[in-house]
Amino acid sequence: MATEVEAWTVVAPQHEGAFSSEDMDGDEEGLLNDVEVNGSWTPQEKALHEARLKAKAKRRVRRTSSRDSTRESLSDNGADLGGDPTSPKGKTNAGDRKSRMGKGRGLPKKGGAGGKGVWGAAGMVYEMEEPDAKDPNYDESSQGDTVYATVTPELDERELEKTVSPIVQEYFEHGDTKEVQMLLEGLNLGHNKYAVSSLAVSLSLEGKASHRELTSRLLSDMVGKVLTEKDMARAFDKMLADLPDLILDTPEAPQMLGQFIARAIADHALPMGFLDCYKGKVDCDHARAALDRAAVLLSMKTKMVRLDNVWGVGGGLRPVKHLIKEMNLLLKEYLISGEVSEAERCLRDLEVPHFHHELVYEAVVMVLESKGESAISMMVKLLKAFWETGLITLDQMNRGFQRVYDELPEINLDVPHAHTIMESFVDLCYQESVITKQLRDACPSSRGRKRFVSEGDGGTIKQ
Repeated sequence: MATEVEAWTVVAPQHEGAFSSEDMDGDEEGLLNDVEVNGSWTPQEKALHEARLKAKAKRRVRRTSSRDSTRESLSDNGADLGGDPTSPKGKTNAGDRKSRMGKGRGLPKKGGAGGKGVWGAAGMVYEMEEPDAKDPNYDESSQGDTVYATVTPELDERELEKTVSPIVQEYFEHGDTKEVQMLLEGLNLGHNKYAVSSLAVSLSLEGKASHRELTSRLLSDMVGKVLTEKDMARAFDKMLADLPDLILDTPEAPQMLGQFIARAIADHALPMGFLDCYKGKVDCDHARAALDRAAVLLSMKTKMVRLDNVWGVGGGLRPVKHLIKEMNLLLKEYLISGEVSEAERCLRDLEVPHFHHELVYEAVVMVLESKGESAISMMVKLLKAFWETGLITLDQMNRGFQRVYDELPEINLDVPHAHTIMESFVDLCYQESVITKQLRDACPSSRGRKRFVSEGDGGTIKQ
């Protein structure tokens, strides 16, 4: 027994330089103690055990020396000691969740509660988040009722002109401002909505007086609903600047625009101080003429009232007596001057195509009351011109002559030869293709209803 213990103690110092008892684990030290105590190992077991200890000591020495050398080289180069030595070029792996300093147990930072795309710490309560429509798992049907809104694109200047012009032209036919407002509210006019009023005024300048009256009413009704006073002022500013171009198509544009301004101020569609903003600031002669016209019209009234007659009374709004007087004056001027074109222009300005039968009636009666053949030939020429241009329709021509036929007995009391004059006038109108054959045959005869021939008289006419 003493011999075996002595042999082990002799062998152990040979590896004193390789490792010490401090480098051994607790299990190895306990195993050596057991060997020293009982000494029951055979020589083969002792040799195998010694070889294992030598190999383990070499691995530990090699690992310790390489780690120390790496740290020393990094510290000498000024590199970060916390970098991963196994990564290329000593760079730190951004996706590594282990400690950079070689410390710790290699667990995730913050217990898995930090960073992007993590579930968070255990027991964390999340708040309710609104679903994202861009999420691939977004279910539209599970979000409740879906409301679809119609988005109308804003009209630019060119599209606005193409869209609004037909609306204004149609308004000149029906004259309903509420329908125009409803159509404009369905459009996205945007910041160009002021152009609606300037477009309506420009179209009315090329039209009739009744169109300008309707335009003034439209501007008055749109303020406060579709347009504001600032929009209206901006529109008239634009028209004053565009007068050099407007005057090319409408020479009377400055005077008409001045009347529009005066009417708009009287209707409270324009601010009261609109004219004051231009005092001493106008360089264009046409704009100065328009503003002077507006100032004169407004100064003629002692009180601010609606200038309802600034465009006159147009079309069917005029009283019947006034229309009859205008037509009589038209025919008398024609008999004096003989200008068919002037008479045609005056008749068109009256804007009463449904009342043209009155002109035919007055023309025929004037022929019956006239003395001489010149009036008959001139009236036939006038009616023929009106018929060929389509200004007087077939229905209006027939109604005018038929009215004379019905009143011929009463006219004959004042004009004894009315029947004879009427027959010659009707025959001449038929020869010039002014009236139809049926209308000529409907003319009352100059003879009465008495029978002038009997069967027993041999065909002779009774005296």
